Amino acid sequence: MGQQRRCTGTAVAAVAAAGLMAAATGCAGGGAAADSGAAGDAAGAREAVRGAAAALVGAGSARASTSMEMASGGTRVTIRGEGRYDFARQRGEFEVVLPRDAVAGGVHRPITELLASGALYMKNRGAGVPADKWVRIETRSLSDGNLVTGGATDPLAAAELLRGARDVVYVGEERVGGIGVRHYRGVADLRAAARAASAGQRGALGVAAAKGFSKKGVPFDVYLDDRGLVRKLRERFTVANGDVASTTLLHGFGVPVRVRLPAAEDIFAGEIAGS
Repeated sequence: MGQQRRCTGTAVAAVAAAGLMAAATGCAGGGAAADSGAAGDAAGAREAVRGAAAALVGAGSARASTSMEMASGGTRVTIRGEGRYDFARQRGEFEVVLPRDAVAGGVHRPITELLASGALYMKNRGAGVPADKWVRIETRSLSDGNLVTGGATDPLAAAELLRGARDVVYVGEERVGGIGVRHYRGVADLRAAARAASAGQRGALGVAAAKGFSKKGVPFDVYLDDRGLVRKLRERFTVANGDVASTTLLHGFGVPVRVRLPAAEDIFAGEIAGS
């Protein structure tokens, strides 16, 4: 196994990016939404979008489906995830599935990811990590604040980006999952979002604002229900080797979420292949 060391910081950040993003791209019935933010009310639209993260914290929790589409060198792949997230405690658990063509042999066990304030835990990570061990990554060590590296954007981090929303326009009423929603479009300013973010997300978003992306504005489309809750959020990031579109769908608000973080002895402390 070679020299033993903790798998945190930039070394593991590079591994995570290579394992999920680069590995993938390298192979071939609620009512109508509330009146706030209606058409023609630019200020109302902006405030409705900026309040999305606080509304999610108030709702407590939700089921989430995520997809991350990556385009690089003429190749487009999609990583999908399913899980639950506790917005109040800033913790979630997801199963992330790599596309079949992205891994040797075309088969890979789903990667279990635990999201916590300041950390990402990954199991079935591969790259020489024992099957019963977790890899722990400090999100501040990731240049993008784990908005795209892990293959599933943290739902709260995605919503926190909207605190920096500008140039917001109201698109119209639509339906997502049978629920009436209002569709807004705009650009999130990463620096403004980091300044306004909650304590648990501020550090990672600050890193992302400083060095995570080629452009500091993140175009988005968000769909809010009559309680101001995000039902669908699509954000588009520009990275060094291509473009990434992250989509999050939320439903089942109030669902129980129990996330148990790994004990110290269950975290892999050895050298990871390729680090």
